[in-house]
Amino acid sequence: MADQWLFKSETYDNCNCAMNCGCQFNLPSTHGYCQSAFVGNVVEGHFDGTPIAGLNWAALYKWPGEIKDGSGRRQIVIDERADEAQRIALEAIISGGACEPLSNLFSVFASTCSDRCETLFLPIHLEADLELRTASVDIPGIMRSIGRPMINEFNGQPFHIALARPSGSFEFTYAEIGLGTTSITGDMEMAFEDSWAHFCVHHFNQNGLVRERSRLTAWLERMSPRSRE
Repeated sequence: MADQWLFKSETYDNCNCAMNCGCQFNLPSTHGYCQSAFVGNVVEGHFDGTPIAGLNWAALYKWPGEIKDGSGRRQIVIDERADEAQRIALEAIISGGACEPLSNLFSVFASTCSDRCETLFLPIHLEADLELRTASVDIPGIMRSIGRPMINEFNGQPFHIALARPSGSFEFTYAEIGLGTTSITGDMEMAFEDSWAHFCVHHFNQNGLVRERSRLTAWLERMSPRSRE
């Protein structure tokens, strides 16, 4: 392909499904329709010669039924700090139009969205700790969200749930799982509370998902028998 790019984002996603999000378990959605908000920070990346690291982004989606049935609506929000070239670069990636068809999350979701709202350029305040499964998002006038770990009712401690996707995923190879509460106004009005949230590294290039072991799996090394010898 003409464009050569890298997009490595530490991302928080909250959707309206219960703790067994159908997208990850090959199941129908919890409520028969899907709504989701992704917010991330690009920790490494470029689009051809344009650097994009350090910028925040959001992608908001809603479908009247299952994602596979289409008729979805999408809105992209890009960090207002991005210059013109960076805005073009991020929009090209997040719109799903700069990669092999259906090779990553953005391309797959774009194929199911017939209503594409105007891209917004706004301040995106994001604080996220992927290991601790916490996040705070504020996009003034558009979105507020809080992510947290599920709490073990027996001891009051964070309940650690993780999901490995070594194959079959177009989004990530590994994610930490928690809960989120989100409120969105404007063109994408929606709200959900204490529903599925995941914290992951989105690692894509023009060919699709880069299947590299996520840094989030570092705890596995500490738990292995060899590491305790």
